[in-house]
Amino acid sequence: MVKTKIDISRALTYVSRQVINLYHTKVNDLIDQLISKTGKGKEYLGWIDLPERLSSEDIIRIKTTANKIRSNSEIFVVIGIGGSYLGARAVIESLGHHFTHLNQDQNNPIILYAGFNLSAGYLSDLLEILDKKDYSLAIISKSGTTTEPAISFRFLKTHLIKKYGISEARNRIIAITDSSNGALRELADQEDITSFVIPNDVGGRYSVLSPIGLLPIAVAGFNIDDLLKGAKAMKEFILNPNNSSENPAVIYAAIRNALYKEGFTMEIMANYEPKLYYLVEWWKQLFGESEGKDNKGIFPSGVNFTTDLHSMGQYIQDGPRTIFETVISVEKSNKKLQVPFDDANLDNLNYLAGESVSSVNLKAEIATSLAHVDGGVPNIRICIPEISECVLGELIYFFEFACALSAYTLGVNPFDQPGVEAYKKNMFALLGRPGCEKETKQIKKRLE
Repeated sequence: MVKTKIDISRALTYVSRQVINLYHTKVNDLIDQLISKTGKGKEYLGWIDLPERLSSEDIIRIKTTANKIRSNSEIFVVIGIGGSYLGARAVIESLGHHFTHLNQDQNNPIILYAGFNLSAGYLSDLLEILDKKDYSLAIISKSGTTTEPAISFRFLKTHLIKKYGISEARNRIIAITDSSNGALRELADQEDITSFVIPNDVGGRYSVLSPIGLLPIAVAGFNIDDLLKGAKAMKEFILNPNNSSENPAVIYAAIRNALYKEGFTMEIMANYEPKLYYLVEWWKQLFGESEGKDNKGIFPSGVNFTTDLHSMGQYIQDGPRTIFETVISVEKSNKKLQVPFDDANLDNLNYLAGESVSSVNLKAEIATSLAHVDGGVPNIRICIPEISECVLGELIYFFEFACALSAYTLGVNPFDQPGVEAYKKNMFALLGRPGCEKETKQIKKRLE
């Protein structure tokens, strides 16, 4: 039995059970297209089997490589963009200490990230830090030519060679790339760089449970066996026909599409634990890139409560009624902290003395959900018992499967991203990339 649960009772005021049941039936029928690999984007359905796809030898190799990095590096830089880094970061940030960089008991390398922006300031500051620390890096790219990570890799590879020499620099580079094609594969083979394979049938945003996510997570000191165990448990639960009525992926895909039909076109993912910030960022990319096509799709947004209740809370409560809210609710904190008694009681908080901070947080969550529902915002609650490797594995697989089903329900291909190419085409033209001379001339004329 999986630990992740879904509660849609606070959405039923806004969409009838009959409509939800119609979508539930439709979504259930779509599972066969995923399992038989006959639906749209069928060439990218390898993620379905990732929880058990890696052999024991593959897992051992990931752990061995991670231990080597942990033994000689204070910092591990993950170079990638989109799904090539967001999934790993989501897990690492969720499980890590809130103040890892300042934690004196930190025995694992600090994980830093590059290649997800084009900021000279960010890259300069990173190189400044790496001047002072021992580090290794992973470059993650199928092609090896994606602009943002490729530029960062150029700088960091040059820095590594200058700092350690060519031979040692090669020992500190891990390439995660295509099995046989691309510039990065060619580099790894030519220079005998340790490499891992990105499965050809797995897209970036569905790749957390492959070496793309597992290696950085292992370097950070977390249990990748438990992560995969949780994902496998969720897969088995989702695919068990006896669980049809309780299938969280089906329920989530159904309620999202039912609400969308009623005019709720924006979903806000809310969390009440700061550690889950990057899990929400990963969710935003997963659903945004998978569903936003053909002038369709629910717009994914994220908020961090209770912090954002003092900024975005007003808009959510009283703004346009096109929003529905999904809350990741954590039932148990791994920290025990009680509100202290104060003799002066100038803040009038002694009525909370002895109350756990987690309990106060949970009551703030319940109060907010009720207020939003009363204000016209349907509310979905995804309940997890704790933040752990096993639970995160469940949650990742649940979101991936639900996302694919939801996109199929919309009638779009969840596994391509044709819109991403539009900005790249213009950027290459403006930069004067060889072969883009015609486009360069056209775009310069537009800007005159």
